[in-house]
Amino acid sequence: MIYPKNYDVIVIGGGHAGIEAALINARLGLKTLLLTIYLDSIGQMSCNPAIGGLAKGHLVKEVDIFGGEMARCIDATGLQFKILNKSKGPAVWSSRAQADMTAYKLRMKYTLERQENLDIKQETADEILVEDNRVVGVKTNLKNEYLSKAVVVTTGTFMKGKIFIGLETFEAGRAWEPPSIKLSDSLRSLGLKIGRLKTGTTPRLDARTIDFDAVIPQPGDEDPIPFSFRTQKLNRPNIPCYLTYTNEKTHEIILKNLDQSPLYSGLVDSVGPRYCPSIEDKVVKFFEKKQHQIFLEPEDEKSTEIYADGLHTSMSYEVQLKFLRSIRGLEQVEILRPGYAIEYDFVIPTQLKHTLETKKIKGLFLAGQINGTSGYEEAAAQGIVAGINAAFSIMGKEPFIVRRDEAYTGVLIDDLVTKGTKEPYRMFTSRAEYRLILREDNTHLRLAEKSFKAGLLKKEEYEMVIEQKRKIEETIKKLKTTYIYPTAETNEKLKKLGTEIIKTKTDLAKLLRRTEMNYDKLRELKEELEELDSYIKQEVEIDIKYEGYLNLQKQQIDKFKKYENMRIPPDFDYTKVGGLSNEVRGKLMEIKPSSIGQAMRIPGVTPAAVSILMVYIKKHNERLKNTA
Repeated sequence: MIYPKNYDVIVIGGGHAGIEAALINARLGLKTLLLTIYLDSIGQMSCNPAIGGLAKGHLVKEVDIFGGEMARCIDATGLQFKILNKSKGPAVWSSRAQADMTAYKLRMKYTLERQENLDIKQETADEILVEDNRVVGVKTNLKNEYLSKAVVVTTGTFMKGKIFIGLETFEAGRAWEPPSIKLSDSLRSLGLKIGRLKTGTTPRLDARTIDFDAVIPQPGDEDPIPFSFRTQKLNRPNIPCYLTYTNEKTHEIILKNLDQSPLYSGLVDSVGPRYCPSIEDKVVKFFEKKQHQIFLEPEDEKSTEIYADGLHTSMSYEVQLKFLRSIRGLEQVEILRPGYAIEYDFVIPTQLKHTLETKKIKGLFLAGQINGTSGYEEAAAQGIVAGINAAFSIMGKEPFIVRRDEAYTGVLIDDLVTKGTKEPYRMFTSRAEYRLILREDNTHLRLAEKSFKAGLLKKEEYEMVIEQKRKIEETIKKLKTTYIYPTAETNEKLKKLGTEIIKTKTDLAKLLRRTEMNYDKLRELKEELEELDSYIKQEVEIDIKYEGYLNLQKQQIDKFKKYENMRIPPDFDYTKVGGLSNEVRGKLMEIKPSSIGQAMRIPGVTPAAVSILMVYIKKHNERLKNTA
């Protein structure tokens, strides 16, 4: 039947991308439908029981400032919180929280069920309905047709998903949940190029059979910092994880049984994640290493289920049990769920615009692992951008484009649509050229205005952020205009503070740039300095200590913007551009870059080709101007 209720937006999939896409559309006032294969798996953490991590914490906080839910949910359900890389510079600080997986997904489901303008239905999407290259709805396995103005597809690993455990295989979208069989064929029939990727997960262990006295406790931070800028204070437990290691016996067992690995027996030929390899891959490719770290992570505050992070594997059940029992602390361990590998279909992401709308079909948006990424955080970031743009396309608003100089989300999307990916894409701080500016700690400060102007941030929330920025700027100005003099008393105080004496009049900002100095020490010199909360102090110190580097990156961003502002018309005819090689011309015609800046980032497009293109674009624009 044709369902009697029409929707503005239909979201396919109830994972991390689908949740953010559905919620943001409903919160923007659009009639939204979320279709999912299994209602009880909404918000399910398919792999590791954690949110955030290196570079991923940045994405979570960006989703938060754009009106997303992930940060708020983990703040309410985390088991421990930690800032990674705290001993290094602020550009690479990253938040990570251990999650209560059960509480997390139940809270997400609760949030969705109570969201105004949002309907949820348990059905499998089989076909995207299209008329005149524009989406008109979705057809399900029950032959129901749901009509809409836009569709956001967030299928995770479900499209033709196939699980491997040793030499055993079966179709599944995730750990014995049914796959989506027909949807990728529907997308292929619409002219989209489909690829195949692989990922995997670890065995889940019974905590009652682990010797925790033999492994090393890994607690979270004593004074944890929330993910969401809206969360004033965390009130969660600090439950430890535990560290152990593989050993030479573990590696010997794995090497002797590679015939029981689908990766090495020829059953799997798709590409897996380079930066999250299976234990069998680690042992083979890093043969010289005698041990590998294993983190034993609780999945639930009340459950005995333990996630063995670092032991991704798809070897047979028998081999998994053997090598697990060779590890210190796991000598008597029992497996609750075996590790497995999963293959699935994805859409080649160079077929997308920066809005995550497909270039071929208007109103069709893709987000998450369907675009070749891995990770909950990468999925959520794409989900909220795709959701916002689906809504804005219906509302007649300008597209919501996040540039790579603005956010890690911008880096993620630009990499996907410009370069594509041949393996599951994972975010790293090294992928961001401007990472000193795009820090995790200043996420809401740098993105609040963009979010507020787009109507994603409430006025009172925006005003709160503006007040923080005002306080930081006011304090920096005061430190630059407040001086100390080289008196005997002042120099004696400096010595006690563990820093060198001064010989000339010196402003406090210059003094703060010293490695050993901080704002609290300045207050010992100048008692009239105002007491500040810890966050304001941190931002003042970072801005002053790294001022030279920050100014350099701002200059680089200005240069970047210059090329981004050189727009290329979407219908530009590259066949008329002489001097381009067939390879370069083919890549430009495939990607259809929106700017000279994007063209420069396409692999294989040479500086000489960019120079030729710039000349033609300039002439093209002049002709249009003269015609007008």
